[in-house]
Amino acid sequence: MSDCIFCKIVEGSLPSTKVYEDDRVVAFHDIQPAAPIHILIIPKKHFASLNEAGESDWEVIGQIHKAAQEIAKKLDVADSGYRVVTNCGSNAGQVVHHLHYHLLAGAKLAPLGVDN
Repeated sequence: MSDCIFCKIVEGSLPSTKVYEDDRVVAFHDIQPAAPIHILIIPKKHFASLNEAGESDWEVIGQIHKAAQEIAKKLDVADSGYRVVTNCGSNAGQVVHHLHYHLLAGAKLAPLGVDN
């Protein structure tokens, strides 16, 4: 999509600080980090969210998870811990409507969905 910021990063017309790239996935530092380490992992193919993922997209979604594992090792947070999350739709907080996963690490993160 011509107006998608992540598609522009994939095609190289917008800069990013990449930490991972293969034939179907690219990962780069978030420009508004929510944690000391905040990486966005996206498929190179555009689809808005998990709701638009078709049968042919499940392999790349698995590849995104493999990339997350490799990135965590590369950034030396695999053992200390990291979070991988995707938002699906505006009510969930999705701002850019190109499927993307957030890898968050580098500090002790608050538990999700747990009463303290």
